Amino acid sequence: MTPPTPHARQPLLLLPGLLCDEALWAHQINNLSDIADCTVADLTKADSMEALAEAVLAQAPERFALAGLSMGGYVAFEILRRAPQRVTRLCLVDTSARPDTVEQRQRRAAMLKLARIGKFRGMSPRLLSTQVHPDHVAVPEIGGVVLAMTERVGRDAFCRQQAAILSRPDSRPGLAAIAVPTLVIVGADDAQTPPDRSQEIAAAVPGASLYVVPCCGHLAPLEQPELVTGLMREWLLA
Repeated sequence: MTPPTPHARQPLLLLPGLLCDEALWAHQINNLSDIADCTVADLTKADSMEALAEAVLAQAPERFALAGLSMGGYVAFEILRRAPQRVTRLCLVDTSARPDTVEQRQRRAAMLKLARIGKFRGMSPRLLSTQVHPDHVAVPEIGGVVLAMTERVGRDAFCRQQAAILSRPDSRPGLAAIAVPTLVIVGADDAQTPPDRSQEIAAAVPGASLYVVPCCGHLAPLEQPELVTGLMREWLLA
C-alpha cells in the first residue's frame, strides 16, 4: 500500500494577547510542528495597531496562516486590512471586532495612567481571576505561566500595548470581506471578551467555524491546550 502523502508544513504566525508572549502558544508550537512552521510575533515594540501590523508583516513569510488571541486578534484585523492577499487562513481566539465601549476605554486609560507613573505590578492574583477560569488560577501550568509572562513583558510594553488597543478601529465593517478559511474560538467563561463577541465575528465572516471551549476563560490556548491544538490542526489541514 502506498503511504499517504505527508502535508507540507505551512507557515503559521501566532499573535499573543496583552502582556503575553510565546508561552501562551507553547502547546500549539510543540504539537503542530509536524504540519506548521510556527513563529510568534513580538507585539511589544509599537503603540499603534498600524505600526504593530507593519512590523509583523515586515518579518513574516510572503504568505502565512494567521492566529491571534485578544489583542493579537486586533492586530490580525489590521494585517487583513493592509495585506489580505498574504493571509491563507485565519484563527481568532478570545477576541472582538468591536472597539472598546466608553466604560472599557475609561478603565483602560486609568490602568495606563497608573502604569506610566510607576504603579505597574504585572498581573495580580485578583486580576488573574478575570483572565482565566476560576479553576485555573492556582494551577502552576496556567496561572503561574500567566504571571511569569506579565513580568517578562513588563511595564513599558504594557503601556505601548494599551495605547495601541485604545486607538484601534472598529473591525466589524471588514468581516464580510474575509475570504479565507476562518476558525473562531472562545472560552465559555471569558469575562474579557464574552462568547457573543466571537459569535458576532463568526456570523459575519463567510463560512467561519465557531467553537466555544468549556471550562475556559480568556486564554484558551493555555487553559485548554489539547482542545485548542486539535481545533487548530483541523483548521490547518482543511
